[in-house]
Amino acid sequence: MQQKSIRFNNQHQPEFFAVLRGRVNQYFKDNKISKHANGNMVFKTIFMIALYFTPLTLMISGIVSGTVGVLAMWVLMGLGMAGIGLSIMHDANHGAYSRNKKVNKALGYLLNFIGGYPNNWIIQHNVLHHSFTNVDGYDEDIAKEGVMRFSPTQERKPFFRYQVFYAPFLYGLMTIYWLVSKDFEQLSRYKKKNLLKQQGIKYGNAVAELIFNKIWYVGLFLVIPFMTIAQPWWVIVIGFLMMHFICGLSLALIFQPAHVITETEFFEPNESYTMENSWAIHQLKTTSNFANNSKLFTWLIGGLNHQIEHHLFPNICHIHYPKISKIVKETAEEYGIPYYHQPTFFNAVKSHFTLLRDLGTGAYDRKHAMN
Repeated sequence: MQQKSIRFNNQHQPEFFAVLRGRVNQYFKDNKISKHANGNMVFKTIFMIALYFTPLTLMISGIVSGTVGVLAMWVLMGLGMAGIGLSIMHDANHGAYSRNKKVNKALGYLLNFIGGYPNNWIIQHNVLHHSFTNVDGYDEDIAKEGVMRFSPTQERKPFFRYQVFYAPFLYGLMTIYWLVSKDFEQLSRYKKKNLLKQQGIKYGNAVAELIFNKIWYVGLFLVIPFMTIAQPWWVIVIGFLMMHFICGLSLALIFQPAHVITETEFFEPNESYTMENSWAIHQLKTTSNFANNSKLFTWLIGGLNHQIEHHLFPNICHIHYPKISKIVKETAEEYGIPYYHQPTFFNAVKSHFTLLRDLGTGAYDRKHAMN
């Protein structure tokens, strides 16, 4: 059954985004630069891909064969895997990496190499999350029914009081979940909601493609290592799981503190399925930046600590976010719109886990009931 569409209030300060978009466009025009990838981004692409595939090559070729060395290679692959997810395939699947759609599609395909499926990711992330950020029932990034409570609009179950403790473990399993189950569940769900059809995707073709991609992924990252690496099978399995855990935890700890923190707001549609804010203002109320002063950190995580800029301008390569963030912040302040920012990554993570604790114990509900 197709889900009802939500309408944002386009009459709520419509001039804000018009002015902001004009100023950002003028920045690129004045500096005569493209909104897409530059030399720095190309170097990062090569670096992250090499960080992922070079350790695998060293193990398969026998250059690295000792137990400690092999496990170290899987750790490096976990970092490279996260780097590809945060920096390369993310921009590509947003169409932000290049003007050339074929380049974007090719680099977006890298998601298959980290256990995911691009078509599902685009629907979940681009269509649902970016359109309906922190809207319960629409944003699947906060939809963890029965497992965790990410929004005050969701039912609180007794065992959620422990979610602040078990959350890191579940985060680490994220990409394993993609690999073995999530993609199949999503395809079925998106078919029922008519989301596949809206994207021009045929369900049968998608299932066949998904199964094919899962098979060659397992062959490349498990079967071939079993056959070529001079280590017991359990060492390879441990290494493989370590790689996924590092990647899953890294991805979650970058994305969750950008939206699910004590400062951001959560919404659910009213009876007429309309929202109180315009889309752009909604993004600012549900999104937060963090650690924007760290150039190295920004480079390593694909500029996603500039999450506000990413949500307002997902078609712009993240390499430009630090520059345009000044424009966004100044314009938001000019129009009296919140611009949430945590000074450090630690502050952002702390705020996220504080919210998880309060949502789990009911402290959040009690506090807001008194206001």
